Amino acid sequence: MTKEQKDNLFILVKSLSKSEKRQFKLYVGRLGVNGDSKFLTLFNILDKLNSYDETVILKKGIVKKQQLSNLKAHLYKQILISLRLNPSHQDVRVQIREQLDFATILYHKGLYKQSLKILDKAKTLAIANEEKNVAYEIVELEKVIESQYITRSISNRADELSIQAKELSLHNVLASKLSNLSLQLYGLFLKFGYIKNDEDFQIVDKYYRDRLPKYDINKLGFREKLWLYKAKLWYSFLTVDFLSCYKYASKWVDLFYKNKDMIVLNPVFFLRGNHYLLESLFYLTHHKKFKDSLLQFEKITQESWFPKDDNLDGLSFLYLYNNKFNLHFIEGSFNKGLPLIDEVLEELVKYRNRIDEHHVMVFYYKIASMYFGAGENKKCIEFLSKIISNKSLQMREDLLCFSRILNLVAHYEAGLDYNLEELIKSTYKFLIKMEDLYEVQKEFIKFLKGLGDIYPHEVKNEFIKLHKKLKTYENDPYQSRAFLYLDIISWLESKIENKPIGLVIRNKFHATRLKK
Repeated sequence: MTKEQKDNLFILVKSLSKSEKRQFKLYVGRLGVNGDSKFLTLFNILDKLNSYDETVILKKGIVKKQQLSNLKAHLYKQILISLRLNPSHQDVRVQIREQLDFATILYHKGLYKQSLKILDKAKTLAIANEEKNVAYEIVELEKVIESQYITRSISNRADELSIQAKELSLHNVLASKLSNLSLQLYGLFLKFGYIKNDEDFQIVDKYYRDRLPKYDINKLGFREKLWLYKAKLWYSFLTVDFLSCYKYASKWVDLFYKNKDMIVLNPVFFLRGNHYLLESLFYLTHHKKFKDSLLQFEKITQESWFPKDDNLDGLSFLYLYNNKFNLHFIEGSFNKGLPLIDEVLEELVKYRNRIDEHHVMVFYYKIASMYFGAGENKKCIEFLSKIISNKSLQMREDLLCFSRILNLVAHYEAGLDYNLEELIKSTYKFLIKMEDLYEVQKEFIKFLKGLGDIYPHEVKNEFIKLHKKLKTYENDPYQSRAFLYLDIISWLESKIENKPIGLVIRNKFHATRLKK
């Protein structure tokens, strides 16, 4: 095993609950000869370690260094077998697969009728739960058995299976094309981000329309509709059409609410759909719908029937707390949001092996923004420095860009002007290296470039000039998204009006609510 796989084994052992560890030991001990197995001894050693240390393992003398990788591979496999046997992991997919395995064994033993009986039940279960890929596998095995003329089944059986196979194949091909499109659009988003002009729109629009398969919405099943809404959602995100994002995220989530069993079977997709729904509402600054949707989302995840496992717990935390931050950003209630920070930092330690570093950095940016809005600029700088100094992570360029801009603004606000000139230069150098900048960023670069030559008594006038320029981009569909990372306009207004930025944003929020 490679070093990474060894680390993965250690992480797997540490991820086990008390009941899972107990079951593993019972599973290993099912035969007396396993009582003193080397892999069980290794399991106990890893369970007691706080961090992976190969030296400690070798000192125990259970195995030589050359044999350790094989022992670890064996232990990894045994843990997975044990977990598969655990009732808590026996979801419908596992049950269907298990029945297919049983039917295959019976077929190879020559017990054809018994095999077909199990296959028929498994197929019914698979189709009812929209597991059409495995349903197709089941039909193919049924065809193999029937094609040997072993069972002397009714005459129309061959036609029945052929029709089933064809229908399932068509559904699976359509679902595959839609899922491919969804994934490709997501890949485009990660690579290029949001479109910034009409030329970008034409490229993305052609890419999308060339790959969108023909379909009849009335003939689509749950899974095909899910992939269709995902593809349309990513197209809407790419083209900065947040109203359409809301439309298709709503359809995605409603699809689950109309099929509650699918929430249990596909909880990850349910969580993601709700996250994108909330993200769309945040971009649209629709406070009431955002707050109602967030409350409903949190309530559902706390229901006793909602699936629980380590992965789902981590994702629920990620999506819920990201959007709890966003609620305070909409309201401008930064001081009220400060208690969330300690909760998040505590949970990040708990989920450190399940949340990737990029999402941790996104949390740091939100924490920094919360501190900035609350006027705690030194705390803001502390968390921004964690992002800026992270050289090992390939983060989205826009996150790095606005982290540096907010860092500069926070230094200015905190009165830390002893190295402000140097900070302006480094921020300026970073920004000019970026490709496809928003016009908002370009205007800010110009502002930074001339800031060093401005006398203190002239600064306010420069703020007014920059504010006037940036206001022209506020309603531009291609440029307005830059303000979602950092509300530069509200910050400029706070400097011009000599008011805290939190107060400026709160006043805007209340004024908007009065108009509705």
